[in-house]
Amino acid sequence: MDELNYTCLIVDDEPIAIRVIKTHLSEFKNLRLVGECSHAIEAIEVLSKTKVDLIFLDIQMPQITGVEFLKNLNHPPKVIFTTAYRDYAIEAFELDVVDYLLKPISLLRFSKAINRFYQRVNETASSSATDWNQSQQADHLFVKADKKLHKILFNELIYLESYGDYVLVHTEKGKITVKERISQLEEQLPNKRFMRVHRSYIISIDKVSSLLPGLVELGSHKIPIGRSYKAEVDKRIAKG
Repeated sequence: MDELNYTCLIVDDEPIAIRVIKTHLSEFKNLRLVGECSHAIEAIEVLSKTKVDLIFLDIQMPQITGVEFLKNLNHPPKVIFTTAYRDYAIEAFELDVVDYLLKPISLLRFSKAINRFYQRVNETASSSATDWNQSQQADHLFVKADKKLHKILFNELIYLESYGDYVLVHTEKGKITVKERISQLEEQLPNKRFMRVHRSYIISIDKVSSLLPGLVELGSHKIPIGRSYKAEVDKRIAKG
């Protein structure tokens, strides 16, 4: 993998879809677009000349479908399907794709797919590469609140607090209430930097200022430690 960027290729015969993906990609500093193809034959030519880490692949295309194209690649890059059709989802995941995005693709859903890509890369990398990747790759997540998307930088995120189907996101700039379960947001956080300390709380390890019996302090914030999480907290925070 490139030290600074992951290279991406868009394969789609719809110009509007390509524009949407390119706009979403601009939010991710470590993803670099190296080509746009309107059909599979053109994509094969690009892959023969250029190293590609991730393909955004449409399914219904002229001559060769995205599924057929992927099945015939000997050593395929990671793939995120982008399609208007639900019918191919089962077959797609049997091909071990990273994600299956339905058009029109929102930035929030796109962001989740990219984080799955990062996680997939980290799973197959060596431990040293994983450490580097987690510190360098995703530096934010998007949450939807007040009818708009909020970009939350990891280094400004203090902790998450769950209220059933809602999560209160505490940052250095204030609080945001998000209609989403805490487990869904947890999937988008790098586990090197964040940890669950209670069924209702996820904290930034970097923000911990002190550890008390049954409590962890993050500056002026006091967060309870769940009984079932105590051993992991002691392991990761108290013992470093």
